[in-house]
Amino acid sequence: MAEIVILGAGLGGTLAAYEIVGQLRSEDRLTVIGKGPVYDFYPSNPWVAVGWRERKDIEIDLTSMMKKKNIRFITTPAELVDPAANKIIIEGGEVVAYDYLVVSTGPELAFDEIPGLGPDAHTHSICETGHAEKTYVAFEEFCKNPGPIVVGAAQGVSCFGPSYEFAFILDTELRKRKIRDKVAMTFITPEPYIGHLGLDGVGDTKGLLESELRERHIKWVNNAKIKEVTPGHMTAEEVNEDGTPKKTHELDFKFSMIMPPFRGIKATRGIEGLVNPRGFMVIDDHQRNPKYPNVFALGVCVAIPPTGPTAVPCGVPKTGFMIESMVTATAQNIGALLRGNPATAKASWNAVCLADFGNGGVAFVAQPQIPPRNVNWAAEGKWVHLAKVGFEKYFLGKLRAGKSEAFFENFVLKMMKISKLKDAPAVTRNAAE
Repeated sequence: MAEIVILGAGLGGTLAAYEIVGQLRSEDRLTVIGKGPVYDFYPSNPWVAVGWRERKDIEIDLTSMMKKKNIRFITTPAELVDPAANKIIIEGGEVVAYDYLVVSTGPELAFDEIPGLGPDAHTHSICETGHAEKTYVAFEEFCKNPGPIVVGAAQGVSCFGPSYEFAFILDTELRKRKIRDKVAMTFITPEPYIGHLGLDGVGDTKGLLESELRERHIKWVNNAKIKEVTPGHMTAEEVNEDGTPKKTHELDFKFSMIMPPFRGIKATRGIEGLVNPRGFMVIDDHQRNPKYPNVFALGVCVAIPPTGPTAVPCGVPKTGFMIESMVTATAQNIGALLRGNPATAKASWNAVCLADFGNGGVAFVAQPQIPPRNVNWAAEGKWVHLAKVGFEKYFLGKLRAGKSEAFFENFVLKMMKISKLKDAPAVTRNAAE
């Protein structure tokens, strides 16, 4: 008998549970440890933050699904991972032992690294659905007496798409309310150029996103390092390519949403050989930690080197499509090891993204995610918004039904076919060699 434990019940952890349970032998047991019983579909958080969705629309109580699949579900957060002893200590002191561990926790949001940043200080967030709900309350108050908006990402972020999405969704909603003319908007980002996305761009994301910002009268500051936020005011330093100071921007605002820096979670942070200095999980080509080979990791908690040096730290994003391929590789490798075979499956690490702008959007495909690439494609259109709405319903429906399948691959292929984009690239997700 083997004890397999998944730490994290978000996107990656839930998909991993559904796939790994199919790899188990009759005598094996699977345990999932989450921070609570509810899964929230984070890609819809920008819509929650402007009132286009309610939390109940995008959340699922996982308890019954886990029970149906005979998965032990612990909803108390982990306090400490001890890979040398093959155990996890959860809050309250309970010890959970494992033979194989899969870490899929996502990041810790490091608001504390920038004075005044975050929902407990002077800016808002859409990184968690609870944050997005609070952001919507603040946005409704803002609309009664509108003024300047500052939106974007702080240094150390490794997911830039939501900041662009939210800027354009705000613009769309303000136009609907006929108050856009009363709102000066500024987009701020550590990226060396607009559309870098932590990936050194994909296709013409630079041109596409710059064009969108100009069309919507949104000014921007790139190569920006946020120094401090005080009530209604942000100080940011724009730097040159070599990192030397170029200009200090003093930005007043009445409403601000800033994606915070990411780091690894406290339960694993600082464990030598397991994580890098920022606390992200170190893995090999088979999703395994080199020092502790019975520990796997997938999703946003994984350490991926940047595409190249940038003047301000920019992390590398992990899109749903990429996470899905990590899940499949991890499940296949654990299944092989349980049967005495070597772990040979590899994730494809391709990036596919649908970035919604409220009334349109940009889609991109990067194969592989890190350049140089075999496929480097981006396109825009109203179909992207419709595709993201469709995917939300598709994904949540399948998850509620307890299905395990290539969600992202299947849906993206369908939408590209429906959109009739003749130049759309073929999308593949081969998780094994």
